[in-house]
Amino acid sequence: MNNTPHRPAATPHRPATPARRLAATALALTALASLASACGTADPDTAGRPAPGQQHPDHPDHPDHPDPAERQRAERQAQIAAASRWGLKQPPLVAPAPPARKPVITTRDGFEVDGHEAEDLPPVFTTIPTTQKVVFLTIDDGADKDPEFLRMMSELKVPYTAFLSDYLVKADYGHFKDMQSRGVGLNNHTLDHPYLPGLSYEEQKQQICGMQDVIEKRYGKRPVLFRPPFGNYNKDTLVAAKACGIAYAPLWNEEVFVDHWEYREWDRDLHAGDIVLSHFRGTDDWDGTMPDMIRVFLDKVTEKGYAVARLEDYL
Repeated sequence: MNNTPHRPAATPHRPATPARRLAATALALTALASLASACGTADPDTAGRPAPGQQHPDHPDHPDHPDPAERQRAERQAQIAAASRWGLKQPPLVAPAPPARKPVITTRDGFEVDGHEAEDLPPVFTTIPTTQKVVFLTIDDGADKDPEFLRMMSELKVPYTAFLSDYLVKADYGHFKDMQSRGVGLNNHTLDHPYLPGLSYEEQKQQICGMQDVIEKRYGKRPVLFRPPFGNYNKDTLVAAKACGIAYAPLWNEEVFVDHWEYREWDRDLHAGDIVLSHFRGTDDWDGTMPDMIRVFLDKVTEKGYAVARLEDYL
């Protein structure tokens, strides 16, 4: 008995003709095209682009593009819900659009130094000239680094402007980088928060220009806003600030704490365009937290009919 396995007869080899090679190539290309289509492979140069004649979904004319009014309603509903979660008496008012023509900022009467206007020194002011019923929240120093505060302000969509001192923020530059990523302007409050009029011109310049360098290195941009510590300054302060690239020296008209307000004006009230001061502080300095301070701030300004606007939008 023959146990040799059966093997099929070999197919005689036929040399490939040019026509047969062309047909095989066409068949292979067709198969590859079908496979690419089935797998969703796309030309990287056209990936994500709409077909000719069609609009991208982000285009305002695309049928799926969200209606601006509907988007605003949704954002407002989210803000109202956040106000309830954070324990506010009522939701913050929505600020009007910033003015297309920025107001002219001048130094407040009585706050000038010799040669202020002639030498074009940075204006010192406590209020933005505006008829809009808005106030501006500014927060100084950088001691308290509360992530709950960052979350609260983002959820409530309340703008504010920070003035930082390096001796406090250097313990956690990343916290203020997170703050910056949420749209907050980071500005100059000197390196070490000294009483500037007690220093020489060169010492003042080092304090101001040195903080400019820190902010540029850590956050990518040299600010044009500077607030002197304690609100104290002399001519050397403003001359040094100008030399360091500062354009404005905003002070404040009210200060808010975790349990009370303080006022510069005799009427002890808010006014359109007022700049409000607070500080990055928590339970080490206050009988409460940064979110507690924000509740005190927002409950009052909202009750008085004011919205909170972004200071930089008016400068």
